[in-house]
Amino acid sequence: MKDEQIIELYFKRDERAIEETDIKYGDYCEAIAGNILWNKQDVEECVDDTYMKTWNRIPPTRPRIFKAFVGKITRELAFDMYKASKSLKRGGGVMHEILDELEECIPDSSNVEASILGNELADIIRDFVNSLEEKEAYIFTSRYFYAEEIGGIADKYGITKHNVTVILGRLREKLKKTLVKEGYLAS
Repeated sequence: MKDEQIIELYFKRDERAIEETDIKYGDYCEAIAGNILWNKQDVEECVDDTYMKTWNRIPPTRPRIFKAFVGKITRELAFDMYKASKSLKRGGGVMHEILDELEECIPDSSNVEASILGNELADIIRDFVNSLEEKEAYIFTSRYFYAEEIGGIADKYGITKHNVTVILGRLREKLKKTLVKEGYLAS
């Protein structure tokens, strides 16, 4: 079923909308939540919550890109669940690694998670990612939006783990310079 048809089901308050969303984007949502939570039960709960939140947001919202809309909801819910658990064991350490990496260029290390979700910062980062070459943008979002592991990114793009690490380091440095230029960080 096409996204527009699924959205229409939401507007009609037809419960098939949730079923169709699950058929089309269930695996996608599970992948996003799984990269952040690393716990099957939490992932299932997060995906179920995604469908409920989508149901509550449509209407009135009419998403332009339904896949991105659902993915963003999943990501937000997964981060909220992660923050609630705060356990290295449950996250496999990946989220702590990611937050540590971003600490280099995002201020207030005691509250990196809150800084990431700030609207102003989100706009700057979105513009930054849009300015990157396609491969760099995909690597950056794979790591910092989808919370993928370095090895998975390397496999996906056919490069070494070291190469991914170097690319991410350079991108973080570029982001830091962008944040300084935008006045978000002191130089």
